[in-house]
Amino acid sequence: MKVLITGGAGYLGTVLTEEILNRFPYAKVIVYDNLMYKQDGLFSFFKYPKDRFEFVYGDVRDKNSLLEQLQKLDKNNDYVIPLAAIVGFPACARDEKLATAVNFEHVKYIVQSTKCRIIYPNTNSGYGVSDGEAHCTEETPLAPISVYGKTKCDAEEWVLGAGHTSLRLATVFGTSYRFRKDLLVNDFVLRAVTDSCITLFESSFKRNFIHIRDVAHAFIHMFGHRPHPNNEGATIFIDDDNNPFNPYGQPYNVGLSSANFSKFELCDKIKDHVPGFVITTSEINSDPDKRNYIVSNEKLEATGWEARVDIDKGIEELIRAYQVFNKANVKHTNL
Repeated sequence: MKVLITGGAGYLGTVLTEEILNRFPYAKVIVYDNLMYKQDGLFSFFKYPKDRFEFVYGDVRDKNSLLEQLQKLDKNNDYVIPLAAIVGFPACARDEKLATAVNFEHVKYIVQSTKCRIIYPNTNSGYGVSDGEAHCTEETPLAPISVYGKTKCDAEEWVLGAGHTSLRLATVFGTSYRFRKDLLVNDFVLRAVTDSCITLFESSFKRNFIHIRDVAHAFIHMFGHRPHPNNEGATIFIDDDNNPFNPYGQPYNVGLSSANFSKFELCDKIKDHVPGFVITTSEINSDPDKRNYIVSNEKLEATGWEARVDIDKGIEELIRAYQVFNKANVKHTNL
């Protein structure tokens, strides 16, 4: 089995690469990335031989280079995970043309160019704005309110239309080989440890959260199925535990069901671990990111997947990391 991961040198890609290599001793991971942030998170992976890990320096906008990698894959055994993206509201707003090329056009090209199974990472920010009380399910209409959300949801339409799988990820938290401090939990914990205070705008706005390792496990969970004839002779799909499971053409919310929190509730959780953390709210300014929703993850959980890292463990993990770097006066350069 080979897995081609575009953008695999990033926050999620480095962790996913590690999890796949650890879980499948026969698998090869091919990371295709342009290292636009000059990150070196994959450096230690070169300990693996080339038949287990390969890095290809390339830009997803270079269709000839990307096609060369796609043509090396076996449609019956291999997977493509298109992680490459311009991520988040501010970055996409700064350069909409770039965001469209990377977030949408490269995924569309992959769908058009390969018969391999595609497992696509969407964002559940595509649910946009709701009352924050009713759970969004996979049947809830997508209504993205940002360039980031729109480009990701447009790409998902192509992925699902071709019979592939989309994972709608909650806001991710946790440490990584290529860390991001801009993500909400990571950011708020850093403020608690470093500044001991925070001022919240739209403090009641809610989101769902998920640990980065659990996201990686969700992708791997999608590998774990195969065709199997049932008693009537029809083909069904089962996972490694013989549970019926057909992810083709399906979207799945991927989040921690115990972590549908408002910003204030999240800070209150962090305060349980950093007692001196002072939380204030302000009505004077507003947050340009207006996302407000809670999410149901029951569809994915019904297939046997479950989140393993709760919000408290994730906060503890981040606190320990930040405290070490702060004590050593090391700048968080790879954030």
